[in-house]
Amino acid sequence: MHSWYHKFCSNRQALFGAVFIALVSIVAVLGYLITPDASPQANVQQVNLAAKPPLFSVQMLRIKKNTEIPKRRWWTKMLYGQVYAYQEIPLSSMRYEGEYVVATEYSNGSTPRILTFHNSSVMKVVNKTYLLGTDKMGRDLLSRLIIGARVSLAVGAVAVAIALLLGVLLGALAGYFGGKTDRIIMWFCNVTWSIPTLLMVLAITLALGKGFWQVFVAVGLTMWVDVARLVRGQVMSIKQKEYIEAARALGYNHWRIIAKHILPNIIAPLIVVTSANFASAILVEAGLNFLGIGAQPPMPSWGGMIKDHYVYIMLSAAHLAIVPGVAIVLIVLAFTFVGNGLRYAFGSKN
Repeated sequence: MHSWYHKFCSNRQALFGAVFIALVSIVAVLGYLITPDASPQANVQQVNLAAKPPLFSVQMLRIKKNTEIPKRRWWTKMLYGQVYAYQEIPLSSMRYEGEYVVATEYSNGSTPRILTFHNSSVMKVVNKTYLLGTDKMGRDLLSRLIIGARVSLAVGAVAVAIALLLGVLLGALAGYFGGKTDRIIMWFCNVTWSIPTLLMVLAITLALGKGFWQVFVAVGLTMWVDVARLVRGQVMSIKQKEYIEAARALGYNHWRIIAKHILPNIIAPLIVVTSANFASAILVEAGLNFLGIGAQPPMPSWGGMIKDHYVYIMLSAAHLAIVPGVAIVLIVLAFTFVGNGLRYAFGSKN
């Protein structure tokens, strides 16, 4: 009989999901080290370059700022980005006239400005390509997509951690002690279960305020019921086993029996439900950001990107809403595939 690992790897969909999640996680962790726009929140705006198509290329005049910008170490830059030490001006044409540079600023329909600069070492002209185009504010779409992946994965991870902490604790208590403890906890679970998830998230978010960290708590507090009910059922089954009776006979206290003899034996179903909850958390987070309750501008998020650009679906720049939408679909599908693969690997008896 093959181990669960070999069963999981034999499932192509599950393997694809795991590889995709790993790649997205690596990209999200590297963050500003690999984004074309490494400024904090990838928020360099070029209004003249708003809603440009993928692979749009333009000449960019870079002028060094008068103020000194401290350069961050690579790990600090990876986490927070790097404030640019220069200003960028998009150009449609330029020419040299002696010691001066005469440039025509790129125009998006308005009358272009003619700019004259002294040719010096504080300025240079580079060719800049936007691989996925620009959003409605002229920001690099690829950069914001990469940083937005951090938001989705971070919310999923923290929300699942909160759900596991509450769900495992309350579910284990209800399943192990039973009686009045079980009735009280299950009553609380049923009350929570009866409230629609999105409605509860909205209520918690409005109570805690809008913001990035509030979404963590809000989503986590709505997902613990599934974990608690699963753990309760598993604990009620396992506590009847002979080795649990033997542990009681040896005088082990309740907490040691739960922590060392019961919980390690329910890891497999917990991993499966965690994978499913991760996908649900990403969807809820995207929905909250679409409603404007989650991460606040200028912090990029996939749901927020769809909210900002859904009107462009009927225009020539539909990709501005489609690209983050496809990203959400793919990451949710990946976690779904992984969850199905784990369910097969841990549950199959063949």
